[in-house]
Amino acid sequence: MAEMIEYNCPSCGGKLEFDSTSQKMKCPFCDSIFEIDTIQQYYAEMENSDKSTMNWDTQAGTEWQDGEADKIGVYSCQSCGGDIVADSTTAASKCPYCDNPVVMTGSLSGDLKPDFVIPFKLDKKAAKEALNRYLDGKRLLPKVFRTENHIDEIKGVYVPVWLFDAGVNARMMYKAEKRRMWSDASYSYTETSYYSAVRAGKIDFELVPVDGSTKMDDDIMESIEPYRFNEAVDFQTAYLSGYMADRYDVSAEESIKRANERIKKSTEQIFAQTVKGYSSVVNESSRINLTNGKAKYALYPVWMLNTTWNGNKYTFAMNGQTGKFVGNLPVDKSAAIRWFAGITAVATAVLFGLSFLL
Repeated sequence: MAEMIEYNCPSCGGKLEFDSTSQKMKCPFCDSIFEIDTIQQYYAEMENSDKSTMNWDTQAGTEWQDGEADKIGVYSCQSCGGDIVADSTTAASKCPYCDNPVVMTGSLSGDLKPDFVIPFKLDKKAAKEALNRYLDGKRLLPKVFRTENHIDEIKGVYVPVWLFDAGVNARMMYKAEKRRMWSDASYSYTETSYYSAVRAGKIDFELVPVDGSTKMDDDIMESIEPYRFNEAVDFQTAYLSGYMADRYDVSAEESIKRANERIKKSTEQIFAQTVKGYSSVVNESSRINLTNGKAKYALYPVWMLNTTWNGNKYTFAMNGQTGKFVGNLPVDKSAAIRWFAGITAVATAVLFGLSFLL
């Protein structure tokens, strides 16, 4: 006995029935009608679109050569527990993340050597000037913050980053709608047409960065992107002179989830931009398969600025190559209330004017 296959309506989800009059599949709930071949093809696409494969070769970094890391020390923060590495010429006294004291715990061993490093292009003076520019024009910032805000420390730190390369073969399926509205003397009408849109293609991703440190906030690190990787060089310990380097505590394997999220999101955004001319579009399913997925290990330059104001600590970060600057600021509650009240007053005045004209 043949197995009975049931299909649900793509429009409302109701169970479709065969309509003998039209010889098509009809939904008794929303009256949508579909060709039998169309419904079969639709569900075949749905079944084939959910099988994604995202596998990686995470052999990144190299082993240190004999004696190469002898002059690199490891400093441990007693507050956040992070490990910072620096060469013997760098006096590491405070953690660049939480600004608490760090103590020497030993020499570097067991870690992988980075494949690449992007050297610092901007110095400490540039970081301080960037902070002053960042404070300009912030209307909700307390007026005394600029004068009373004390910079505790400015530290240049190389942040460990895993870089992922991959080719992506993707197939997306969308449910799209077109609406047409009109009216006559008696009624208003809305005609909704439903479509199934399929997109397939290949995208190559290179150097998708994932922060390899739990101490460095992912949102901050991604906010100061992008870096110009064409300026990266093969790693040498000489680039650490005068700076610190965060010791990675998130492996390449552990970073795969974040890399997949970034690649998946970017792929879906790129494909969605090709579905045009509809009133609404909903992604019903996606299939993403990676090819030649590989990882590299690099160090990216970041200036960390720790400041104190009104008993609270504020952390800012600057891209040590491009100068892009980010950070959180306090809000003057009184100024915020006045600002929002002003917006409300303007909106009310505009609405009153429109009502008067009508």
